[in-house]
Amino acid sequence: MASSYASFSTVFNGFAAKPPPNSSAILVSSLRYSTGTSKTRNLGNGVSLKSSNNRRFLVKSRNVGVYARAAAEKTVHDFTVKDIDGNDVSLDKFKGKPPLIVNVASRCGLTSSNYSELSHLYEKYKNQGFEILAFPCNQFGGQEPGSNPEIKQFACTRYKAEFPIFDKVDVNGPSTAPIYKFLKSNAGGFLGDIIKWNFEKFLVDKKGKVVERYPPTTSPFQIEKDIQKLLAA
Repeated sequence: MASSYASFSTVFNGFAAKPPPNSSAILVSSLRYSTGTSKTRNLGNGVSLKSSNNRRFLVKSRNVGVYARAAAEKTVHDFTVKDIDGNDVSLDKFKGKPPLIVNVASRCGLTSSNYSELSHLYEKYKNQGFEILAFPCNQFGGQEPGSNPEIKQFACTRYKAEFPIFDKVDVNGPSTAPIYKFLKSNAGGFLGDIIKWNFEKFLVDKKGKVVERYPPTTSPFQIEKDIQKLLAA
């Protein structure tokens, strides 16, 4: 097998490394692939590998493709969440309405500006179908420590929030709410797979697809033009 190893290395512009112990097993394990046939295929220069277990490999590949398509076809409307009063709410009630989904907190330095601007935008565009879905979260500096009734009173009394507020959730970690797993998996980008802080925002279209993600420091007013485009679509 040593000669076969040396021949295989020529594929990489002549670079040859010393074969590791049991190189035969390593090469066969790492280079076996499916060709759709049970015949042996040659990879050039004397290296030949059998494409065993073809059918099992191909079936598995097809299954992975099906699961990937199913995940891609899922939308925000497929989720059911609890509102601030503990009632189940199916998000398919928002079909045809573009929502802005925000993780909120009551004691954050961003609280006053965000709640004020969110309330303003909701009042301005709610009759056109715009929605804001607020999810309280206490994972950032412990800045949402209150109970659901306390959170509701704070938002509705101090900031006149009329948009839907939901049950307090985790947006990161092992207990991440399913809706936030979906949001993050569909809008990672440069922000990565975790929510960075309070008031990170996801803009969703009328069909329930995530179209944009904004960092916590993005003012709701800065999103207004994007909201207008979705309302007009």
